[in-house]
Amino acid sequence: MLTRRHIRIKVLQSVYALNQSQQPDITKQEKFLMYSIDQMLDLYLLLIKLLITAQEQADDYLLKSQKKHLATSEEKNPSRNFVENRVLQLISANPHFNEAIKNKKLTYWEQDDEYISIILKELRTKDWYKTYLEKPATTYKEDRDFIVKLYKEVVAPNDKLYEYLEDKRLTWIDDFPVVNTALVKMLSKISEKNVSDVLLPQLYKNTEDRQYALDLFRKVVLKEEALSKEIEGKTPNWDKERIADLDMIILKIGIAELLYFPSIPERVTINECLEIAKEYSTPKSSLFINGILDVLVKEFAKDKKLNKIGRGLL
Repeated sequence: MLTRRHIRIKVLQSVYALNQSQQPDITKQEKFLMYSIDQMLDLYLLLIKLLITAQEQADDYLLKSQKKHLATSEEKNPSRNFVENRVLQLISANPHFNEAIKNKKLTYWEQDDEYISIILKELRTKDWYKTYLEKPATTYKEDRDFIVKLYKEVVAPNDKLYEYLEDKRLTWIDDFPVVNTALVKMLSKISEKNVSDVLLPQLYKNTEDRQYALDLFRKVVLKEEALSKEIEGKTPNWDKERIADLDMIILKIGIAELLYFPSIPERVTINECLEIAKEYSTPKSSLFINGILDVLVKEFAKDKKLNKIGRGLL
């Protein structure tokens, strides 16, 4: 689920937080880095639980509607396509999923069920939801396609949900796009045969990725003086004090990868730094960073400081 780019973003945020701290503690910040990465899985589980809770709340709504004194014929005999959606039933019955929810104490929707109501209210305005309910019966594929559409068009873009998650854990906002991608991918292919394999993804692709997160953070922090010296003299039109803090950290991440991570090709490093700068820094930052890293790559190559091996990983 976790990409190398997102690891770089997490390191950027952690180094920035460390630099801004009045009492910087490298060990404490490193622990927070790993904690913030681990929280991505909590967000993933919480969003799946939202779908299941929405199904449960919809079922309660149908029961209450049937008991109304002047219930309409539609209320007395409602469509149960959503409340009996087989994809959500498959997930909600999975013991590993339920154990993870219990162990992590992800009971948010029990306490803040108004957000489930917001999602359901939005869902009821969709023509494709009405079409789905009107089907006399649904196939598993139709159930799965419906849940993917529900997530992509109602849950993921909901501003109130976004604000809620931001209030709960600030780090989740940057995780949201990555988790959304992983969740839609899972929902698009889950079945009875593969549920145990695809429902709960590994946070890291491999052990090397986890070590990469730690190593990159440590190199940027512990080699800070050496990395800063590499930048000196490469910014003739800029005083060091005028360079944005985020730009400096992105540069140091790039230089650290060029010098200390032989398995990552220099072009990969530069491209990743530019994409992160476009998203997190000023409009001109990517051009500025590209210029400096390009000069440094040529300089390092000339001085034989680049010892790249293997294909590298994104």
